[in-house]
Amino acid sequence: MPRRFTAVVLAGDRNPHDPVAASANVLCKALTPIDGTPMVVRVLNALASSHSIEASILCGPEWPAISHDKTLANRVLSGQIRWIQPQATPSLSAYHAMASVDRENPILLTTADHALIHPTLIDTFCDAAAATSGDIAVGIARHNIVQTAFPTTRRTAVQLQDGAYCGCNLFAFLTPQGRDAAKFWRRVERHRKNPIRIIGILGWRTVFQYFLGRLSLTHTLARLSHKIGLTVHAIELPFPEAALDVDTVSDWALVQDIARSFRPAQDPQHNQSLPTEGPE
Repeated sequence: MPRRFTAVVLAGDRNPHDPVAASANVLCKALTPIDGTPMVVRVLNALASSHSIEASILCGPEWPAISHDKTLANRVLSGQIRWIQPQATPSLSAYHAMASVDRENPILLTTADHALIHPTLIDTFCDAAAATSGDIAVGIARHNIVQTAFPTTRRTAVQLQDGAYCGCNLFAFLTPQGRDAAKFWRRVERHRKNPIRIIGILGWRTVFQYFLGRLSLTHTLARLSHKIGLTVHAIELPFPEAALDVDTVSDWALVQDIARSFRPAQDPQHNQSLPTEGPE
């Protein structure tokens, strides 16, 4: 039986004056309520109900923000989850968090603003990632299923020969060597909303192929694997909600509407996804 994953949830604020946190009147974005529950708590609840996860590490927010939420503080103080101080950037936070986990344990990395994550989504991704022979697996969703389900949202997508894909803030580090990818991440994180700049890191030939429409997902993963010296696989997820995170106030409004209309069962074996229609 494959080893269960240790989950790392990045919950540090990129912006000390985050507009989502300001609109929600909370100390940090991770505490923004979704259907009455801070979104970081929703993420931790989903992880706790997943059969793929054996432990969770919360990297951020700062302790004063955690202590402000009684439920979250109690879970940290009781040892249900382990909290570590966030670092200056997400890549540094990920690096330090992963360094605290036994080298043989596979790691699932996600973010506190992945507010619609649920156990079925987590288990689907982790099971598929564990079945690969690679070092790293990355969750993606086809842009068309995201736009069809949620037509009012605008998601960053990479347009490839075989379709457009959105990232899903789900990463599996399957081998000890795979964790070295955090070093490469430091180079690309400042361009996370600019697909052209990210692809450019793989070389100008790759950029030209991208503009000519000749760059497929397979070729992109092969180039990336060669660039970082690790084997990277993509896990295509059938859940459009996997591509939704709360980056903006409009994202928050959309996710609130979706969450209010759907409350997934607590059974981690449930097989129900979120509704595939946007709010009216």
